Amino acid sequence: MTEIPDCRDRLIFALDVPDTDAARTLVETLGDTVTFYKVGLELAMSPGYFELVDWLKARGKKVFVDVKLFDVPATVAAAVARLDARDVDFITIHGNQGIMEAAGAARKGKAKILAVTALTSLDRGDMTDLGFDCDIDELVLSRARRALEAGCDGIVSSGLELERLRAEAPETLITVTPGIRPVDNDAPPDDQKRVMTPARAIAAGADYLVIGRPIRQAADPAAAATAIQDEIAAAVAERG
Repeated sequence: MTEIPDCRDRLIFALDVPDTDAARTLVETLGDTVTFYKVGLELAMSPGYFELVDWLKARGKKVFVDVKLFDVPATVAAAVARLDARDVDFITIHGNQGIMEAAGAARKGKAKILAVTALTSLDRGDMTDLGFDCDIDELVLSRARRALEAGCDGIVSSGLELERLRAEAPETLITVTPGIRPVDNDAPPDDQKRVMTPARAIAAGADYLVIGRPIRQAADPAAAATAIQDEIAAAVAERG
């Protein structure tokens, strides 16, 4: 069985801001309402990225390094080892079997390796443009199986594929789901195409939900995060 996360850790806030100063300000604004943070490519291009990771860990936060590593296996393995040494919790990778195996073998600490399946900004037409002549459901399930065989801990998948994943993939699979939009979300339309509400994603089998804009763009980010935490807690209780 996969490790059951603390309910409040199921919300992973996407800290997608231009620089580390803005990131620290937002973390302080959110306070205790968020315990888990995703730090991605935008912040990775800013000075002080690793210092921000260390700062979050020192504040007792969990850290999801979402840089989607994709390179030759030796380079990915070296990057995973460096991140793992910083006590991060999740690391995302792309790639084929060799890349996934190298990433899994390089992890010596507690970091969980997550394979990206199909970005939630892609739909069936986008997959065709990329040369994938298959259903997204089939691709996601295949990627999940191969990731576990390669020694990864879980996958990143939209909520739309979760029910089939939970029915067919091993119970040890960790599922991290982006593209989450609350029912009352009034944020402007964005680039996410395969989306789902927090309650529906939890009911479908998501372990963790990655949510950014609905909190970040809210008039009161802490209140928005609290409302989503309440929705997640209710959905977890109902799922049992």
